Amino acid sequence: MPNTVGLILLGLALGLGFGYLLARLAMARRRERDVITAEDLLAAARHDATRILATAEDEGRAKAETYRDKEEAALAHRRLELSNLESRLTQREETLEQRASNLAQRENLLIDREGELTTSRGELEQLKEEARFQLEKISGIDVATAKCEMLAQVEDEARREAMIVVRDLEIKAREEADRRARRILATAIQRLAGEVVTESTVSVISLPSDEMKGRIIGREGRNIRHLESVTGTNLIVDDTPEAVSVSSFDPVRREVARITLEKLVADGRIHPASIEEAYAKAKDEVEQSVRDAGEWALVEVGVSRMNPELITLMGRLKYRTSYGQNVLNHLVETTHIASMLSSELGIDPAPVKRAALLHDIGKAVTHEVEGSHALIGAEIARRFDEDPAVVHGIEAHHNEVEPRTVLAVVVQAADAVSAARPGARRETLEGYVKRLERLESIAMEFSGVEEVFALQAGREVRVLVDPGAINDLEARELSRQIARKLEDDLQYPGQIQVTVIREFRATDYAR
Repeated sequence: MPNTVGLILLGLALGLGFGYLLARLAMARRRERDVITAEDLLAAARHDATRILATAEDEGRAKAETYRDKEEAALAHRRLELSNLESRLTQREETLEQRASNLAQRENLLIDREGELTTSRGELEQLKEEARFQLEKISGIDVATAKCEMLAQVEDEARREAMIVVRDLEIKAREEADRRARRILATAIQRLAGEVVTESTVSVISLPSDEMKGRIIGREGRNIRHLESVTGTNLIVDDTPEAVSVSSFDPVRREVARITLEKLVADGRIHPASIEEAYAKAKDEVEQSVRDAGEWALVEVGVSRMNPELITLMGRLKYRTSYGQNVLNHLVETTHIASMLSSELGIDPAPVKRAALLHDIGKAVTHEVEGSHALIGAEIARRFDEDPAVVHGIEAHHNEVEPRTVLAVVVQAADAVSAARPGARRETLEGYVKRLERLESIAMEFSGVEEVFALQAGREVRVLVDPGAINDLEARELSRQIARKLEDDLQYPGQIQVTVIREFRATDYAR
């Protein structure tokens, strides 16, 4: 049994060893096959490389030959182009040489002609000198004088043409301005119907009989002296039947004195005590009337919220006049016109109405306040916190201050319209005559004026000129100069028409 196991183990060992040998033999054969395969692949690769190299050399040789052929063709084409360019340059050079030859010939011709022209110019200058000498000899004047006369003639013609242009421009501007201003002013004025109010510095009181004059005078003039001292006015008792007059430049005082005297006459008892009592009552009535007048003006024009003191000052203007026109009515009328003008112009009428209503407020204060009423009124309005635009409209309505706003210009226009309408104002005969004389004397200051006539209460000036000294265009210029002179030297309401008349008359006699 043990031998069998040993044999088995020996057989197993021998099998294992034989299998190992077979495996090693198989591996050796496989390696041999792999080596042979690798050598075959290497040989095939070498053969392919040799074949590819030979092919590449053949292709490179062919390409080189093709490139050489193309370069030779390009060089041949370039040689041909250069040959053509050289031939063209040769032709252009020949052309330029021909042109240079032609230019040289022309230059010679020009030199010859220049010589001829120089000779001709000298001859022409000589002919001009001879012609000028002959002309001077025939005309009897030298060249300098003729030149001066020619320049003067050209200057006159230029001035005449300039005057014609200025005339045409003025006519066009005046027509346009007149058309627009006429439309606006006519629209505003026709909407207002103002009353014609005239006042004076004297108030007349009717008496029941002439016996009342003695009672007013009193014993040894006691009553009249006391009445004058209390009221601050002058009482005129003259030969006028059943009437006495109260005179004063202060219309408020005059109104108080008038009411006082009417009360005394109605009562019949005239002595110092009754005079003082009647004066106190009359003063209260006038003060109430002043306040009522100021409030009436505000209601009439539709202005509200004004300082009470301003209302009182404005009410005092009820008793003041300017050239016979009641100042308070003038303020109301001016305010209506200013409101309508502002509405026509498309601006806010509220501040315009306020400035127009207060523009103459400076006339309500006494003479103790120095300055023009426009500046005084502006200062009063400024103290009562009025709007700066309103203050400027007040101070600028007589050009003491240059107008800077449309409001100020509208107030100026409304003031002029109210003052210049027919029947609004009147003046004394002496002032009227002096104004007409001043108009005529200003127009007579201009050269060429023969006669001057002031017509239509000084609203038109007709100027007769010498037709030999002034022509038609100069007549128009003269009218413009006279109008500017009147604007600078005079103050007047409305406008003054200046008409220059140039009439030429030729007279002869048949014998």
